[in-house]
Amino acid sequence: NARPAVKNLDWPQEAVRAKTGMVVSDEELASAAGVAILKRGGNAVDAAVAVGFVLAVAEPEAGNIGGGGFMLVRMNDGRAKFVDYRETAPASSSRDMYSKMDHLPDVDPSLVGYRAVAVPGTVAGLALALKTYGTMKLADVMQPAIDLAENGFPVSARLSQLFQENAKELQMFSASRRIFL
Repeated sequence: NARPAVKNLDWPQEAVRAKTGMVVSDEELASAAGVAILKRGGNAVDAAVAVGFVLAVAEPEAGNIGGGGFMLVRMNDGRAKFVDYRETAPASSSRDMYSKMDHLPDVDPSLVGYRAVAVPGTVAGLALALKTYGTMKLADVMQPAIDLAENGFPVSARLSQLFQENAKELQMFSASRRIFL
């Protein structure tokens, strides 16, 4: 699936540096949430966790509480720590669970439907990273994502295109059809 063409090619031609902190993500609302956390005195992990939760709301392709991920944390003394919160296969899954299924035409059951779902790790992993390396409370770093989810936000051209590209699959289930289409 091709992404929409980037319209603003006025990107920096050299490395961007900042004296006190920087937040970069694939979604402006998420980056703004991270900056707001830093301005409130949070550290880089606090900001990263806020960004992760906002991405789950504003750009589900890039951040998803139903999936997983990992975080590399560089401590002030130069040591590196790693938090692995990748999603895992359900306990009852098997190597051949998809080959024994009756398939809908043109639908890959490993990607669409209830058997495509893994046990998510994102929420637990972000909470663990925050508890271990952050300075703020989970409720505080989640608040920007909660506000966007409750109050809404402008759907970007990219998010709209994502919904269009996945319309066939979203149409198959009443909940996704109602929410996303």
